[in-house]
Amino acid sequence: MTPGRRAGPGRARGGAAGAGPSSRSEGTGPKRQANAATLARAIEDYLEHLKVERRLRPNSLLAYTGDLAAFAGHAEAAGVAALGAVTPALLLRFAVGLSQAGLSPRSQARRLTAVRGLFRFLREEGRLDIDPAQALRLPKLPKRLPELLSRGEVEALLAAPGQDGPLALRDTALLELLYATGCRISEALDLTLDRLYLDQAIVRLTGKGDKQRLVPLGSPAIAALQAWLTSGRPELVRGTVRWVFVNHRGGRLSRQGFFLKLREYALAIGVTRPISPHKLRHSFATHLLEGGADLRAVQALLGHADIGTTEIYTHVTRDHLRERHKRHHPRA
Repeated sequence: MTPGRRAGPGRARGGAAGAGPSSRSEGTGPKRQANAATLARAIEDYLEHLKVERRLRPNSLLAYTGDLAAFAGHAEAAGVAALGAVTPALLLRFAVGLSQAGLSPRSQARRLTAVRGLFRFLREEGRLDIDPAQALRLPKLPKRLPELLSRGEVEALLAAPGQDGPLALRDTALLELLYATGCRISEALDLTLDRLYLDQAIVRLTGKGDKQRLVPLGSPAIAALQAWLTSGRPELVRGTVRWVFVNHRGGRLSRQGFFLKLREYALAIGVTRPISPHKLRHSFATHLLEGGADLRAVQALLGHADIGTTEIYTHVTRDHLRERHKRHHPRA
């Protein structure tokens, strides 16, 4: 009998004639297989929802996949295969196990967030009457201020690639774009020619959830992008390529490829601490606030859905203002 198919009358009669216990034993195999598939199928459906409807990026989707696989393994080890058999107690044991395994609070929070999202989705879809994860609490995370580049370091970094050759022009343009707009590296590498309006000094960026925003460009970024598009990019591109930034073969530039180049440029200017494109995003936001920009404006430029995400930069600027006060006020 295939899993999930109801037994016909003949099967029922055979079971009655066949000394009860053996028939129950035959029935548990397919039933257990069906139950085992239930939680796995729910996870698959949720991941598909994240991919198609929420449009999560591949890296985020990969993280959710790993985190939910860890929970599925915990449930299987506890002998829980059916979706309806997942209880708050099971979820609590999963959370305690993450802590006992030595995971950092941030990693624990990420895994528990994935699990809470799964059951909230299933509840909203009507597959569960009660969300067993609704009382699951995330560990308290230490407030981590963003690491920044000073203004001098930013200036040196932007000048590091130079102008000699198409790759240097590309890297200068990309660095200028990152600092001018505060965009994520994924947003910059996803940028296509039709969303770059240099004559209007703006760029249309596509952020998380495919939300678009218009961000102004300053004259240094415009000059660097024009130099790349007119003197650098045509030497590398063969045929029709939509992406603004391409690699040395004319294909789409990868995150890994640019990370390596960024590290080289950082070392060249004497920055030996870890560096990433996201530090330019942090620096963009902080330097704007230090210059007197409105927090709401910075939120819009960064593409943050919640202003609470942007508020972390106010802690950095408070330190800056305190230092300014101490240095310049006669009674500080």
